[in-house]
Amino acid sequence: MGHVGQDRMNRETSIHSSDTLVVVDGSRRRRQLVIVGAIAALVLFVVGLGFLTSQRSNSNGAAGSAPGASAGQIPSVSVVVPGTSQVSRVITASGPLGAKRDQPIGIPGQGGRVVRVLVDAGSWVRAGQVLAIVDRSVQAQQAAQLAAQIQAARAQAALAQSDYDRAIALQGRGFISKAEIDAKKAARDAAYAQVRVAQAQLGATRAQINQLNVIAPTGGLILARNVEVGQIVSPGSGALFRLAEGGQMEMRAQLAQQDLANVHVGMPAQVIPVGSTTPVTGNVWQVAPVIDPQSRLGEVRIAVPYTPAMRPGGFAQARITAGTTDAPLLPQSAVLSDDKGNYVYIINAKSEVERRNIQVGTVSENGVTITGGLSGNESVVLSAGPFLNPGQKVKPRREAAH
Repeated sequence: MGHVGQDRMNRETSIHSSDTLVVVDGSRRRRQLVIVGAIAALVLFVVGLGFLTSQRSNSNGAAGSAPGASAGQIPSVSVVVPGTSQVSRVITASGPLGAKRDQPIGIPGQGGRVVRVLVDAGSWVRAGQVLAIVDRSVQAQQAAQLAAQIQAARAQAALAQSDYDRAIALQGRGFISKAEIDAKKAARDAAYAQVRVAQAQLGATRAQINQLNVIAPTGGLILARNVEVGQIVSPGSGALFRLAEGGQMEMRAQLAQQDLANVHVGMPAQVIPVGSTTPVTGNVWQVAPVIDPQSRLGEVRIAVPYTPAMRPGGFAQARITAGTTDAPLLPQSAVLSDDKGNYVYIINAKSEVERRNIQVGTVSENGVTITGGLSGNESVVLSAGPFLNPGQKVKPRREAAH
């Protein structure tokens, strides 16, 4: 007992005197490890989130500073100094189509009822061809009567001639006086005169009958027919037909005063009717000597041969070749347009953008001919014009003119 108590006392003394001895069971130790691991993971998450936030703010700051940097940059644009080139002076115009010589055809005689119409619109006719016939039954009877009167007058003339011949024979025997001879001669002459009167009357009646035919004065194309069978016509009825002499057509182009000065008779022209893509070659045959005071336009008449597309009353476009001229030639990309008209952007001596209004001439595969507004010595922006503004600073980059 004494030894046992002494041993217990010694163990208790050793336990209380130790500062580092901790008695823990296994379940508590596992819980402590889990808590420590969770705290470490939370710390790592917070550190990572802070790093990402810092990176994002840095990138946003760089992106926000980019516009400011680009806004300070001066854009470069391609320019060209076109100079002048010898180009064909082509004047464009529009206007109506019509017959070069539009001939109205009416009834030349007293008229009457139409019994036959021999042609229609679109028919080709020759000079002297009968187009329509008017009833002539009354005139035919008058002609027959006059023909009979001629026969009667000839018989009277023959009888008067016989009487005169017998009187001359008896005069030599002394049976007929000089006065009777003169009377016989006068009767004979009157009878022959009566024959000529009857013949003239018959000729006049036959001429009136011929006037009952509506005849083409020249060869050409019938443009319109305004008469039907059974219609009563007279000199006051107006034109029964309209004829294009020779079938030749024309375009009446309306030109501005400055263009009219460059057009002369004989110049070639290409006429394209609306609805057609095939040009018809003609030439200027008349230039108006006056300018319309209201529109300030002058008329140029272009003769063209007949084609089915050349319908009088229609509309057409014309391109008149009026020699050559020296003018700037620009690519189509350099020419802009708005409600104020055509314009280009040029770069001035201060490297600033300026708007320059221009007049456009011929447009072809080679480019656009500038008829006004440019001398050819300017630096013209080739493209990107819609993205520029007047007064904007640029860096011009000159390219060779084509």
